[in-house]
Amino acid sequence: MLILQRYCQTKDMELKDRINAFSLLGNQLTTWLEQIENKVENPLTPVFHQAFHRNGWFEESQIIWALKAVHSWLNTDSLEKWTSAYTFPEVIEPKVVGVIMAGNIPLVGFHDYLSVLISGNKLQAKLSSKDEVLLRFLHHELLRIEPRFKSMVDFSTERFNNVNAIIATGSDNSSKYFEYYFSKKPHIIRRNRTSVAVLTGKEGKEEMNALGSDIFRYFGLGCRSVTKLFLPKGFDVDWFYSGIMAHGALINNHKYQNNYDYHKSVFLLNGSKLWDNNFLLLKEDVALSSPVGTLFYEEYESLEEVESKLSEIQDQIQCRVGVGGFPLGGAQNPELTDYSDNMDVLKFLLAL
Repeated sequence: MLILQRYCQTKDMELKDRINAFSLLGNQLTTWLEQIENKVENPLTPVFHQAFHRNGWFEESQIIWALKAVHSWLNTDSLEKWTSAYTFPEVIEPKVVGVIMAGNIPLVGFHDYLSVLISGNKLQAKLSSKDEVLLRFLHHELLRIEPRFKSMVDFSTERFNNVNAIIATGSDNSSKYFEYYFSKKPHIIRRNRTSVAVLTGKEGKEEMNALGSDIFRYFGLGCRSVTKLFLPKGFDVDWFYSGIMAHGALINNHKYQNNYDYHKSVFLLNGSKLWDNNFLLLKEDVALSSPVGTLFYEEYESLEEVESKLSEIQDQIQCRVGVGGFPLGGAQNPELTDYSDNMDVLKFLLAL
């Protein structure tokens, strides 16, 4: 029996084993999320406090949303559907993949974590100090379910000298460094991106409320957060504001309020024309990415005009909602195949 157990612990996992392990992790999340909804304490309770202490943007409601997004991926049907579109080699020679993770929103690096492990490769990850609590916790739970993953993951702080490939997410400035430093290795380098909404002016109040989720989820800090509106001439801004009022409680987060107050002061000192509902500033601006607490907009005469503008900046756009894109409210619900920057990570990993 001891010999059999030792063999099982060292035997390479097949794809079905990896899928099963992540599905069981999803089952555990199901239990915890139900307990949270019923206000029952569970192992996630102290993790919420730790994550918020580390990063004041990570309120419990935002973490729960991120966990629900991850949970939607972690089931046998979703994982099999995702992986069935790719050809997995019969015998895998695991490569070490270095992943430099961002920390702007909760569990932002989980998709890369999942992709590397589901591909059968080994992960060496540099976690962001702003978002390491949650992923370490889920990884610990995964090891409890499937101990064979222990040899496949290294949350390292060392330089990636011995990796075979790199996946890195950062700012436009840091991406230039990544491109230079890792130029001789297979790599995926992600830069700053943001999301936009194109409205017709005929949207209903429920659609405006859904758009509010696209704007305010994670306080607007994610690349899938809408930071720019394209509005038809004569658009009723009051109608927009009345539709998003349900999201007004986010002003109670002191970090959000500080950003809102600061940018309001700066814009007023500069004599900028603003719309204001006491928790979101609406400013006409040609820039694509607006600061926290602010939303930029441009007016258009025709949708052809919008398409022309967006075609010129498509490499800066992560997600589009409204006309020609996801339904309003759909930006923050990515599927497993909604790869960041439209770079197919699993295809990249399987080709190593």
